[in-house]
Amino acid sequence: MRTPTRPLLAGATAAVAALALAACGTTEDPTAQAAPETTASGPVTYTDERGEHTLDAPATDVVSLEWGLTENLVALGVEPAGQADVAGYNTWNTVAPIDEGTPDVGMRGEPSLDAISALEPDLVVTTTDVPENVIAQIEEVAPVLALRGSDGADPLGYMRETVTTLGEVTGTQDEATQALADFDAKVAEGEKALAEAGLDGAQFAMADGWIANGTVSVRMYTPGSFFGAVGEAVGLEDAWTEGGDPDYGLAQTDVEGLTKLGDVQFVYAANDAEADPFADGLKGNKVWEQLPFVAAGDVHRIPDGIWMFGGPLSGAAYVDALVDALA
Repeated sequence: MRTPTRPLLAGATAAVAALALAACGTTEDPTAQAAPETTASGPVTYTDERGEHTLDAPATDVVSLEWGLTENLVALGVEPAGQADVAGYNTWNTVAPIDEGTPDVGMRGEPSLDAISALEPDLVVTTTDVPENVIAQIEEVAPVLALRGSDGADPLGYMRETVTTLGEVTGTQDEATQALADFDAKVAEGEKALAEAGLDGAQFAMADGWIANGTVSVRMYTPGSFFGAVGEAVGLEDAWTEGGDPDYGLAQTDVEGLTKLGDVQFVYAANDAEADPFADGLKGNKVWEQLPFVAAGDVHRIPDGIWMFGGPLSGAAYVDALVDALA
């Protein structure tokens, strides 16, 4: 069963779908930014995964059905008019929080058409993880922008495309350009810091996981994942390269599967809203405790609230987390 902490993977294989599931690097509160001035007032044509569409004007009242898209809207200074699972979003993304009073339109995989319709939005943004028939139903009450959650072939490139597209449809192109430039600067800063610490080319592994019926399931972030790609962008080498799904670049394993890893820096995401799958779930596990990186003390939990499937803001926070943990 999917939980609110995991991105939807509709249409993927059953194994991946069942397992599809985190301190900001700056002191600036993204929600404290002034409302952006739009750079266009006439019709806006955009292209999503379904083709070309046109809005009568840049969207100002936007409902978001996916947390990564929400974070990117916040990065552009656009507060969502409605949000799928507000509490869950604010639990797992403290880098770019939204107002707790934001109207809730249901869960990410099961949005409420009535709740969306009542808000009369200019645009609904979602990912193609939502079934096509649901997207079609939503489009009966409002225009829809449907993008992939990510692209395992080029996660950073697709993130940039996503931010650029959101900037176009909301008339915040300048903010989109600045958000991406800030991210690039943070990557360069992180790469320099890790190189100065002698970690250029060092192997790392990124993971998260969960506990179900006393069993710990582990999910590895390959170079095709957002965090895997960010790690490699700052000069590290992702040691887990196989098994990533086409969209999110995530691979399934368990504690026994981790024996494939040698002397790596093992980085993982968790959240105090749930039990820590590694510190708690594997406590006393002999296989875990004998792994080289565990024995060497090279296990690092990143700060809570950095969304593993976000955009420039979570990406920048993750760079800071890597530098803090490793350097």
